[in-house]
Amino acid sequence: MLEKLEAIKKKWKDIELKMNEPTAITDMKMFIRLNKEYKDLQPIVEAYDELSMIISNIESTKDVLKTEKDEEFRSMAKEELTDLTEKREVLEEKIRLMLIPADPTDEKNAIVEIRAGTGGDEASIFAGDLYRMYIKFAESKGWSVEFVDATEGTVGGFKEIIFNIKGNNVYGQMKYESGVHRVQRVPVTETQGRVHTSAASVVVLPEADEFDIELNPADIRKDTFCSSGPGGQSVNTTYSAIRLTHIPTGIMASCQDQKSQIKNYQKALSVLRTRIYELEYQKYLDEISSKRKTMVSTGDRSAKIRTYNYPQGRVSDHRIGLTLYNLQSIVDGNIQELIDQLQLAENAERLKAEIETS
Repeated sequence: MLEKLEAIKKKWKDIELKMNEPTAITDMKMFIRLNKEYKDLQPIVEAYDELSMIISNIESTKDVLKTEKDEEFRSMAKEELTDLTEKREVLEEKIRLMLIPADPTDEKNAIVEIRAGTGGDEASIFAGDLYRMYIKFAESKGWSVEFVDATEGTVGGFKEIIFNIKGNNVYGQMKYESGVHRVQRVPVTETQGRVHTSAASVVVLPEADEFDIELNPADIRKDTFCSSGPGGQSVNTTYSAIRLTHIPTGIMASCQDQKSQIKNYQKALSVLRTRIYELEYQKYLDEISSKRKTMVSTGDRSAKIRTYNYPQGRVSDHRIGLTLYNLQSIVDGNIQELIDQLQLAENAERLKAEIETS
């Protein structure tokens, strides 16, 4: 591992030299990539420097034990050696996790799509509940949320809603929400008090930027129409809503955000770019899912990942067999514990796979 860490530090220094060259900023795309790689490697380099210091101190302490005659000094040296050895083991475990290649998209913003599934009106209401859950979670993280498009349910909630979440490491947290969510409860439309099971699907995509996908404007057809979703006084009075179609692939994206056609166009373009980028990203997800036994962070969107059981007040995540009995807190946006447990399970799988292949 030390040889690998030394090679990483050399690479980090080489990147630093390249970034400091006068010609570095002439290729902005390359400069941005170098800067990102430099920042990604820095924590590993810092951990390696710390490990090197600990190893040096361990060797010095061993030398003391070989030559020192004074029992008091020897006792102190033994305690220090035990402490240093424990620190080394903890740090090495931390570095092993750091050395596992990270998902390159974790730092990206996310585009979230929620669609009502089986269950009729209750499924639309549940889709609305999930939307509010994610809004509250985003607020607790200091992220910003931008509405993109929605089709409202007949008695509340949404048949479909699409929104952007922007902030630090959004996709790295939100990606675990992709899949089918089920709810078991007595619907507001139920007159006999029977518990029904309804479902909604959640798709979380890493937002693609212009460096990921270059779109030819000639390949995009733009249509305008009257807004019909959430908005201000101009809804249904101006042709501010935008629908974009990528002609080569047939992929579509639309946005209706109050009365700004320019803003709608920019948001719709972001969704369109992301959906095209997803075609390549899906290959990466398929490769991951073929190597892992659990559904953690895979692209299998037909998988039933979580059940929200209201009569029993529990939430069960089926990928890792986790059940929590704080349903109301979770639907109020406190999903961090679920995400943390899913991340732990994924890291354990990644570490196991890394050990098996090394």
